[in-house]
Amino acid sequence: MKDMKNNTQKIRMKIDIKKYSLLIVFGLLSAAAMQERAGVGHFLGGLLTACLLLAILYRDMLRYKPAYLKNYNMLVLLGVMIVSTLFLGRFFEYILVNLARGIGLAPMETIRFGIPIPAGAMLVALLFDFHTAIVFSFVVSLLSGLWLNSAVFPVYAFVGSLTAAFSVIRCKRRSALLVGGFYVGVICGVTASILLLWTGEFFSVNAFPSIMFALSSGISVTAIVSVMLPILEYAFKVTTDISLLELLDMEQPLMKNLMITAPGTYHHSVVVGSLVESAAEAVGVNPLLARVCSYYHDIGKIKMPEYFIENQSDSLSKHEKLTPHMSSMIITAHVKEGVALAKQHKLPRQIIDIIEQHHGTSLMTFFYQKAKGQRDDSEPLEEEYKYPGPKPQTRVAALVMMADAVEAASKVLNDPTSARVAALVDRIINHVFLEGQLDECELTLKDISEIKNHFSYILTGILHKRIDYPGFNFNDGDSKSQEAQGHINEGFNKEPSKFDKDKAAKDKT
Repeated sequence: MKDMKNNTQKIRMKIDIKKYSLLIVFGLLSAAAMQERAGVGHFLGGLLTACLLLAILYRDMLRYKPAYLKNYNMLVLLGVMIVSTLFLGRFFEYILVNLARGIGLAPMETIRFGIPIPAGAMLVALLFDFHTAIVFSFVVSLLSGLWLNSAVFPVYAFVGSLTAAFSVIRCKRRSALLVGGFYVGVICGVTASILLLWTGEFFSVNAFPSIMFALSSGISVTAIVSVMLPILEYAFKVTTDISLLELLDMEQPLMKNLMITAPGTYHHSVVVGSLVESAAEAVGVNPLLARVCSYYHDIGKIKMPEYFIENQSDSLSKHEKLTPHMSSMIITAHVKEGVALAKQHKLPRQIIDIIEQHHGTSLMTFFYQKAKGQRDDSEPLEEEYKYPGPKPQTRVAALVMMADAVEAASKVLNDPTSARVAALVDRIINHVFLEGQLDECELTLKDISEIKNHFSYILTGILHKRIDYPGFNFNDGDSKSQEAQGHINEGFNKEPSKFDKDKAAKDKT
């Protein structure tokens, strides 16, 4: 036990050393970006100041956003954002100074209001989250004030950066960046006017060019973010809400293929998406991410759609002629095939993880029991009839698993009253919980209760009754149709990818 503890402590120390090494590296780069004059003391002061502010940012992430600290990719990205914002500011300062000199209209001290520092905060809000953008704004604003030797500019930069972050909180389209830039320009103009009043220069010749530069900063911010966002998304493999919305486009090759090749699976995925999205916000996850993951979680069924009951048009199941073990191999293959397709089409890592985890390590009860019935001498191994896993590691993965099971099991309800739907949802989710599939994610009992309520509400609306059409009798039509429908209803219980949850609900109903 002592050896294990010592090894764990050593690993943690190595990880902490790597993180603090990154902090020092980006502190050095930040000090270089702030360097205004030669001198060891000047550079050392900038380095220590930058490291101090970066340490504050690190401690804030350790307390409020620990998930980012587990991902070196995101840590490096944040460091790059801080350094690049400072260097970009220096670049724009150089351009604006030469522009002002060339035109000969604006005093040199007014050009600082045109430096697009808020672009960094807007990018951080899009790539990370609003909380990180606030702390980022604080750090970068203080560092930019040091380089400009101004006590006023940090206030201007901080207000502009907060406005930029606020303007893209619900950004769903790239065109929304134009609106964000407009807000940044207006608020920067107002802030510049207030600061000019404070310094007593509002009625001087500096006022008009200062306000014009401040207003124009919104244009610069929009241009920078529009160019840099797709580059950073691709380079650091970060998925923003904008990228997620693009994945919902029906012209996406995978979505189009799923809709044509496996229409039943596509409809199932859409309903799962509605269930997951309704409960996502209640448990603190991104509803858009949850919905997109739901749409793609079963894309592996594209390879052999006819072996899944929702895509079968014939009354006889394809699995009737197969051994239980072969059927289980075909069904479990849709997870592996889904991961392969997702990687081939370069889907985000979050979606690939959900495809792997949405069945966890659950047992395909139908085929396992069928195999037991065919063997008199020995029982089959459970491991041969289980999904490979892993179990859901995130709340989004757990939501997709539960919604997948609930939507499939809802097909067995003949009279879907609100009470029956609620009972079904309760039984299915309890079964998933007792099976241990939620052991490795962060869902609480309160979260599970909220999920049940939202699932019940949405399913009740989806499975609502319709009034009879006068003059039409759809139930007493073709007897062959009724017989076929009976086979389909029976066949539903033979879909192994859902059966472990469905059987538990059906037995208790």
